[in-house]
This record gives sequence, C-alpha cells and structure tokens, in this order.
Amino acid sequence: MDEPDSVEFPITAELDLHTFRPSDLGDLIPAYLEAAQAKGLREVRIIHGKGTGTLRTTVHTLLNRMPDKVAGYRLGDQTSGSWGATLVTLK
Repeated sequence: MDEPDSVEFPITAELDLHTFRPSDLGDLIPAYLEAAQAKGLREVRIIHGKGTGTLRTTVHTLLNRMPDKVAGYRLGDQTSGSWGATLVTLK
C-alpha cells in the first residue's frame, strides 16, 4: 500500500493533537518543535486534552527526550488550557 501524502499545516505557537493519531506523535512533535524553533518561536502550547492523561504522559515523555530543543515545560494555567495543555519553552 502506498504511503498517504503528507499534509502541510502552518506552524503557529499552538499544536492541537485532537486531529492526529497517537501513533503519529513520535514523529509529529519533534518535527513541530524543530519547525517552531526555525520560525523563531520561544514558547508553544501543545493541546493534548484532559481525558485519562495518557496523551499528556506521551507528550511529556517525548519532550523529556528532546533536551536539545526543549528548555522546559509546564501544564497550562487557567487561561491557557489548564491540565489539558502543556506550555513548552524552546531553546
């Protein structure tokens, strides 16, 4: 079976994971953070939703594996998504 065509999307300071499959995150998040860095963004928000916390854990695990791109991260506050979003400070 042929690989599906890749879909381009604009790089903004926000990545909403609701439209992606969890199996895509291992490639998606590093590529997004690299593109965000190249665009000069210093902080981005990754929306993973509240749910059971599985997606949040996956996002945090991936962020921990990227010390060359990620200076730090924290859950959102009441105005930025609370525990349904992670704010990432890029290097």
